Amino acid sequence: MKYSVIIPAFNEQEVLPLSYPRLKKVMDKLGGYELIYVDDGSRDDTLIMLKQLAKKDKKVKVLSFSRNFGHQEAVSAGMAKSTGSAVIIIDCDLQDPPEVIPQMIEKWKQGADIVYGQRTKRKGESVFKKLTAWVYYKTLSLLGGQPIPRNTGDFRLIDRKVCDALNAMPEKNRFLRGMSAWSGFTAVPILFERDERAAGQTKYSMGKMLKLAGDGVTSFSNRPLKLPLYFGMFIGFSSTAYLIVSIVLSCMGTWALSHVLFAIVFMLISALF
Repeated sequence: MKYSVIIPAFNEQEVLPLSYPRLKKVMDKLGGYELIYVDDGSRDDTLIMLKQLAKKDKKVKVLSFSRNFGHQEAVSAGMAKSTGSAVIIIDCDLQDPPEVIPQMIEKWKQGADIVYGQRTKRKGESVFKKLTAWVYYKTLSLLGGQPIPRNTGDFRLIDRKVCDALNAMPEKNRFLRGMSAWSGFTAVPILFERDERAAGQTKYSMGKMLKLAGDGVTSFSNRPLKLPLYFGMFIGFSSTAYLIVSIVLSCMGTWALSHVLFAIVFMLISALF
């Protein structure tokens, strides 16, 4: 088996009849492969349709979750079951075009361990979505940690050794694009224009996007953990200085004793940080 394609799916009954033949057409030209669909607890007919595909096409494998666990968990489950020398991650909605996969494979054959799709345009996305994406990557850059290329998602090809390394990581809240960047393997981009969703609605709610963003920020930078320490130190120094000034002015009779008591309480509160 040379290529494993992992396709997470959550309530994708509308787009599945469009994405499967298009993906299969691309992969049939590339040699041995397997299509690993991971049903992430769909509540529509997605799982039924996937099982029907698996009966007709021996290259299709289906994993199913008992409930919706999330996109990153679905991809991770597919990676754990993959057998290919190269593993390709692509969503079911056709925003990431399967026709880019041969270019990724060519870069992999030239020696790249990771080939990630980098968007030059984001068709069909609102101004709000584009703005929040820009703010997110800007925040990651300011917080430091392992650099993650901008305008990227999970659409990528990874070598078998990269897949094995990611599978071995013990993270519970997984942020795969960050884990890939952190792993240190040779990574190169493939530029492409991201299309509009072929059918249906996005399954990434605001809550899910915020959770993914939070996992990315907290998992690959220690600066968020240091912020309470810095804030506590600032409050501590400020309250100590305030207390000293209050005592001196009180002794000089120019400051009420109540201000001294307030300064003491303020310093005790700062100790909680």
